[in-house]
Amino acid sequence: MSTATARPSDRRISPVFLGIVAVAAVTGWATWTGFAEQPGLAVFLFVTAAWVVSLCLHEYAHARTALHSGDISVGAKGYLTLNPVKYTHALLSIVLPVLFVIMGGIGLPGGAVFIERGRIRGRWRHSLISAAGPLTNVLFAVVCTAPFWLDALDGVPRDFRLALAFLALLQVTAAILNFLPVPGLDGYGVIEHWLSYNVRRQVEPLAPFGLLIVFALLWIPALNGVFFDAIDALLRGLGISEVDTYCGFELYRFWQTDPLCTPGG
Repeated sequence: MSTATARPSDRRISPVFLGIVAVAAVTGWATWTGFAEQPGLAVFLFVTAAWVVSLCLHEYAHARTALHSGDISVGAKGYLTLNPVKYTHALLSIVLPVLFVIMGGIGLPGGAVFIERGRIRGRWRHSLISAAGPLTNVLFAVVCTAPFWLDALDGVPRDFRLALAFLALLQVTAAILNFLPVPGLDGYGVIEHWLSYNVRRQVEPLAPFGLLIVFALLWIPALNGVFFDAIDALLRGLGISEVDTYCGFELYRFWQTDPLCTPGG
């Protein structure tokens, strides 16, 4: 790979990102210790901040891989600072995914950073750049689910366990949705440069609408049921029950928590 580098200032971690990490750490501690007077609010802030951190690292993974593949422009664009406001589609990359978490408890993939693909040589490098983002979600999913499949939950407070289960759900759904071979999503980027020119030209107009297409399909009850049944089956295999993810979501939406998910409910 290219040894291209960026200026030190282009790679300095943004105070904005560090602030989000601090929020995740403090509210995670409050959730663990039960320090917060309103545990649901602590869970909401913890999961939201941790989710935004994962979104930032998702985009950073794209940019960092592109940098070492030949696109030195990513540094000047601020992509290596982990600052969410530097992304080309801050609305798609951060705001909409957070809104979808609140509304539907789903890890919606966001808009990728802008990579100057003309600077990249080799199909494998193009594929790796596209795969780097969702692979970050896979790594987050492994970390979030590890206490469950390692049977290491002894001593883990209930609220923190539920928050971790819900965060795992978000990471798993984000990874799966991102890897769908739909134009505009990372999964299509993985295979795009292996397709013929004619095929790429025909599907290119669909790219701006890929996310909307996926969203529309998930609104179809039958497809939505199949999708979440598959997610639940995967999470059960990792030791996370459907009750854990459901109550984690309900605790996250602290303003309308289901009584069945409250202690003694």
